[in-house]
Amino acid sequence: MMLPTKASQESHLETLYQKASSHIEKARQSIQKSINAEMVEAYWLIGKDIVELEQGGQEKASYGKSILKDLSTRLQAKYKNGFSVDTLEKSRKFYLSYPPEESSTKSATMSRILKKDLNLSWSHYVELVKITRTETRDFYAIEAHKNNWNVRELRRQIDSFLYDRILKSKDKNDILQMAYQGQEINTPEDAIKEPLVLEFLGAPEPHKLSETDLETALINNLQDFLLELGKGFAFVKRQKRITFDNNHYYCDLVFYHMILKCYVIVDLKVKPLTHADLGQMLLYVNYFDQELKMANDNPTIGLVLCTAKHDGMVKYLLGDKAKQIFASTYQFHLPTEQELESELKREIRSIEAHKKET
Repeated sequence: MMLPTKASQESHLETLYQKASSHIEKARQSIQKSINAEMVEAYWLIGKDIVELEQGGQEKASYGKSILKDLSTRLQAKYKNGFSVDTLEKSRKFYLSYPPEESSTKSATMSRILKKDLNLSWSHYVELVKITRTETRDFYAIEAHKNNWNVRELRRQIDSFLYDRILKSKDKNDILQMAYQGQEINTPEDAIKEPLVLEFLGAPEPHKLSETDLETALINNLQDFLLELGKGFAFVKRQKRITFDNNHYYCDLVFYHMILKCYVIVDLKVKPLTHADLGQMLLYVNYFDQELKMANDNPTIGLVLCTAKHDGMVKYLLGDKAKQIFASTYQFHLPTEQELESELKREIRSIEAHKKET
């Protein structure tokens, strides 16, 4: 009988180690998920008790503050950190933001909070309860779960008004669907945001940058850029060269969209959109569709990122190709609510003017 060699023993050890590690990590993830759900329920129930005490007590304002302070002292003496007066106030707000449905049982109530089995931590919900609109809050909860956002990523998406930016291209029925299902990407239009927010670059105003500088900054912050582009984008190549008639052309950034099953070409401009920019993108898209697209790929999408655009230029220059080629603006700071409201009104005026023309 041949004895195992040292090399084979090390190989077996490595196999066992990898399998054991996999089992342990899976168990830890399951435990953490269970802990998250239990702690979320505990904070909700604490908030419920506080609200019911307030409703049943007298002189609610002063009485309630005194009670929370004393309750915090006793809880922290037993459980250490995690139960400050501020946290108890957040528990109260959590309950008020996710109230029980009428005639519901405790189990049904908690499934309302954790609908679709959302694996979100208490820290996620602390950010979510800051949102006053129910449909908006539900959208971010679903998207955080579907995209596995950590708390920092969730906070950034809320601060950048992701929901409101996506809404600009939606009708009333789509808006309601977004609140219950999150963002669904079925067409190229669904994948395009307006505007894109690139505050993570910490860059100066566009006129102080070259297109090469902007491209380099985006590549150096590719993870954040992919998060801003949205679900489905996979990076393929920078400065993709295409050649014909002895001439070379370079696409700034090329992605592949895993949901739409197509190439996405991104061209970067540090100035307002021109007809030459659209013509250049039309050339790129046609080349990809004729030379690079595989049989199971859908038509290529072109996206020109610019500092300002005119929708009429896109419409009249591209015609039917406007379903494949888009122009979006970008900015280097998080938008304010007033900026988005102003932009939304501009979009509405543009749509109404288009309806009158047709």
